[in-house]
Amino acid sequence: MPLQSIIADCGLTVSRYEAVHGGDINRAYCLYTATGKYFLKVNDHQRYPDMFVKEAAGLLALSENSSLTVPQVIKSGTVHNEQYLLMEWLGRGMPKANFWENFGAGLAMMHQHSKPYFGWNEENFIGSLLQKNQQYDTWHSFYIECRIMPLVKTLYSSGAFTNTDISAAESFCNTLENVFPPESPALLHGDLWSGNYMVAENGQAAIFDPAVYYGHREMDIGMTCLFGGFQRQFYDAYNNVYPLESSWHQRLPFTQLYPLLVHAILFGGHYVKKVRDIIVRL
Repeated sequence: MPLQSIIADCGLTVSRYEAVHGGDINRAYCLYTATGKYFLKVNDHQRYPDMFVKEAAGLLALSENSSLTVPQVIKSGTVHNEQYLLMEWLGRGMPKANFWENFGAGLAMMHQHSKPYFGWNEENFIGSLLQKNQQYDTWHSFYIECRIMPLVKTLYSSGAFTNTDISAAESFCNTLENVFPPESPALLHGDLWSGNYMVAENGQAAIFDPAVYYGHREMDIGMTCLFGGFQRQFYDAYNNVYPLESSWHQRLPFTQLYPLLVHAILFGGHYVKKVRDIIVRL
């Protein structure tokens, strides 16, 4: 049985295990041992090559450069074409009174960690999509070449987009150089929506399932506002530590275009219309 082989490869003595939620594409398990619980994610290595190796690298970058709780990676590997990622188990807790303030301040401090380029040292994944991370000197070039146009072309190839949509996207991209305020590349979580954080046992925020790269920090902020948004105290605390440029909220459609493109490819339906509306309107 592949799962038993994976557990054996982890080097743990497991008394029992149970299936738990692990996102849209992964199989996930809680492993019980005499020394505590562990979180195990499993997926097809051939379909998503090195997905968990890349995720482990992203988690390590976040943990080394953030005060926020990030699950510790224990081991990753491949057994019978099944890849796995073994991590510490993060128990859920009740939020402390300063939960949102600490979360916002922690993200702001993480965003101050920089590199001399926009991008990453390898491709990785956002959900089940491969994420291009070629390094660029300017944010608008990176955003166009590694985020917007590759996904627009994928939508076109699938028949969801027309020649008119391609032309509108190109016109949209021509405006980007003058849209975003110039800033240093920031270490980003890359997929920071409400499903990718939790209240840890210490009452503070834990973040996971990243799609890490160095980018414009408003990308993470835009993602936090996309599906319900975070509490106001989060943004106030963020701005106290690392103030956003004025009118950042007016640029939300620009920052949210990328995650909406991802959703349009993965789920279709009204997300395609949302993407089209943003491109045409802007």
